[in-house]
Amino acid sequence: MSMVRRECRLTLRGGAVTIGCMSAPAYDILKDDLSRFHQQGPAFVTFGEVMIRDTPADLERPERTRLVHLSPAGSEYSLAVGLARLGIPSAYVTRVPDNPYGQAVRNIARENGVNTDHFVWAPRTEPIGRMIYEIGRTPRRSVTVYQRKYSVASKLDAGMVHWKDALKSARLFHTSGITFGLAAHSNYDRNYCYEAFKEAVAQRPESCLVGLDFNYRSALWTVEQAREVMTPIVADHVDVLVTTLGNMAELYGIGCGRYSARQIIAGDIGRLEDDDLRLFAQHVHEMFKTTLVAVTIRYPDSCEQHRWESAAVHADGTFFRSPAVEPITLCDRLGGGDVWTAGFYYGLLTEDFRPSGLAKGVLVGDAATRLKQTLMFDLPIIDKSEVQALLDSD
Repeated sequence: MSMVRRECRLTLRGGAVTIGCMSAPAYDILKDDLSRFHQQGPAFVTFGEVMIRDTPADLERPERTRLVHLSPAGSEYSLAVGLARLGIPSAYVTRVPDNPYGQAVRNIARENGVNTDHFVWAPRTEPIGRMIYEIGRTPRRSVTVYQRKYSVASKLDAGMVHWKDALKSARLFHTSGITFGLAAHSNYDRNYCYEAFKEAVAQRPESCLVGLDFNYRSALWTVEQAREVMTPIVADHVDVLVTTLGNMAELYGIGCGRYSARQIIAGDIGRLEDDDLRLFAQHVHEMFKTTLVAVTIRYPDSCEQHRWESAAVHADGTFFRSPAVEPITLCDRLGGGDVWTAGFYYGLLTEDFRPSGLAKGVLVGDAATRLKQTLMFDLPIIDKSEVQALLDSD
């Protein structure tokens, strides 16, 4: 498989620096001084839903298997684990039943260094979200079946979490569009998680930014439902938006330079130039007034072979894109986007959200997700030395 290489341009205020692919910024993340993050408490806080994922352990189809791997799955959960394993003090907030599944979610988070002090414990009879996942092989696609209606986390409401205490040391507070889709999925009259989110952002420290992974899931809600809820959330509260070309094309008709939204939805696009991505980000910035837009781009050549790249654009014009479109031989793709976001946030946090953080975040995010997608299940059981070794190799 050929690898696409390109020149990367990091545009800074007052001028531009052209970075050739063989001389892209070199970062030694093993030498990052993270001591300042450990002085008060979690620097990163996120909330959402954790599901129990059922994956056939014998390669049978789900209807035939009698042997199932149970594993935790959740966008924000995977992200918190990823950042904690990279050394950033991280906390995860959710609502779980006081039964073995809820205890497992807590225990696995703790063993990976994630703070769970603000878990909300529900009666043991409340259902935790479930996901049945069948891993595909070419030409058979992977299949996901959600069982998330009326789940325990979908009722995480305002008044349940002491957000001022949970966010007192936070520099970045994050959630995803998935969390806000649970109410529509369950046909609730009110969006409990949205109420909790508004309470949290009102009580966060002034210096704490808000990040969101748009993460539209058609299995949870319609385009119209998502657009109605997500538009004010992003426009009113979000500083750092992580998204995909497909989500913005499907919900808002945003194209990518030479390629229309219709072409993006149909998968009818060719090589993306830097100007295409700049125009895409410009449209997103104008619509939502965000400070920073990051986009992940997956090229699924088959069930086993994907290619990956990403880019980040600041509202002031700062731009950085992956030096190469990199191939991945997949073991399990779930959680790949979340782990990229963990690496991206690592770059932003360790560089104090300076322009250099965009480049560092894209490079660390790309390396982290490429490693994770060679592993089974959602969680990024990787360490900094592995990420650094891949950065050095690149």
